Amino acid sequence: MDTWLRSRMHELSDLHGVINLAAWDREVYLPAKAAPARAQQLSTLHALHHERLVDPRLGDALARAGESGDLTPDEQAMVRVLTRERERAVRMPARLVTALAAAQGEGIQAWREAREAKSFARFQPALAALLALRREQADAQGHDGERYDALLEGFEPGMRVQRLTPVLTALRDALIPMVAALASVRRPPPAFLDGRAYDTDRQWRFTMRLLKAVGFDLEAGRQDLSIHPFTNAQHAHDVRLTTRLDAAHPLSALFGTLHEAGHGLYEQGFATEHQRTPLAAVPSMGLHESQSRLWENLVGRGRPFWAHHFPALKEAFPQALADVDLDGFHAGINHVAPSLIRVEADEVTYNLHIVLRYELELALLRDELPVSELPSAWNERMRRYLGLTPPDDTQGVLQDIHWAWGEWGYFPTYALGNLYAASLHAAAVRALPELDAHLERGDTSTLRGWLHAQVHSQGFRLPAEERVRAVTGEGLTDRDFLQYLRAKYGALYGVTLKG
Repeated sequence: MDTWLRSRMHELSDLHGVINLAAWDREVYLPAKAAPARAQQLSTLHALHHERLVDPRLGDALARAGESGDLTPDEQAMVRVLTRERERAVRMPARLVTALAAAQGEGIQAWREAREAKSFARFQPALAALLALRREQADAQGHDGERYDALLEGFEPGMRVQRLTPVLTALRDALIPMVAALASVRRPPPAFLDGRAYDTDRQWRFTMRLLKAVGFDLEAGRQDLSIHPFTNAQHAHDVRLTTRLDAAHPLSALFGTLHEAGHGLYEQGFATEHQRTPLAAVPSMGLHESQSRLWENLVGRGRPFWAHHFPALKEAFPQALADVDLDGFHAGINHVAPSLIRVEADEVTYNLHIVLRYELELALLRDELPVSELPSAWNERMRRYLGLTPPDDTQGVLQDIHWAWGEWGYFPTYALGNLYAASLHAAAVRALPELDAHLERGDTSTLRGWLHAQVHSQGFRLPAEERVRAVTGEGLTDRDFLQYLRAKYGALYGVTLKG
């Protein structure tokens, strides 16, 4: 590969890192009055990145490299990935790139204000502006009549509505009767969450303990606080996580940290030789989410993990957990009940939250749902799928930050991540028969090493589904996920689960 092309790859990677850093700061430390200035700064940075990406010289260099017969397999993958990214960017007018960056800054500020006021009306104009720009983007980048496909391509390359809808519909139809069967047991919610206080400073210290326990490198990353937990990476040696603390709801911090740690381990795990190239990237957000959901749920809500960590948790909160033993805690963190907030939902109901958002996004992009009717459409689906009605917009349509970023097409990747996570975990169990024993001793290195070799260090050498197939022998399937739910929750609740 010629030096100019490799240098341009490095430059694009560096610009992307600085954009991420400015976006992270916007969510964590930015003073309120600085929001308009940061929106302008990000708009400029996005324009610079776009300008270099669509540079005709880059197109010529990629074409020459693609025709060359002396590239290594990794270099061939770099050319393939960057060519795809550039082709999508070339279809985007520079004006639209800067307009989207500015609208995102305005959208985030409007979303924060709307949440404070518990009023969607405060957010509606900014959301409508973002939606108009994303429709324009979809049309510019091209699609076969389904705008959502163009936006989905940015998060889950190769996935299309025609394939995704049957997957999510089948998952929804399997989960609704499963939720009903578990609800019939009428198990009360965990008493340790009923009116007990969990000091937030101690919560913070325990989340830092969890980060170290799963192997997140705190010399190559950090954790901070934000309204909505997220992960942002500038480089494998600069990975930023956030969590949130609530004195009445400690599980939000514990599992939010484990979730983001899964993302962080992926970002820290890219091969050294791939840094500052297109291969130091995830093949899809579905595969990225597989890592966060695997550590949060398949490991973090498992009894072996807490067999080691629960004594320390009791020591951190001796009064709140005085009457709770390991079995009671394990049952409590796996309590199944429809809830309003997606990020706090249990494993069984979680994907119903995703289906709800996917259906609304699809309707918005198809011009089948006016933005003004989004709250009522949200509430109607909440009643239909989860039997709940949000008491206000903050606990309903305003709960996620994704639409403030204009990220239509992202939500389905959470469901795909759950499916991929279950398949990867099943493969790990087959490869590591002593895995539970290791986790009971507090040893996460065996699983982390396996995931690093099979997934993290591979970067973008293969598309997401091909990577999963290479590891598990099969591509996207809901079989492993549903089997996992039936086995785990059937045993916990003493029922036979079908569907």
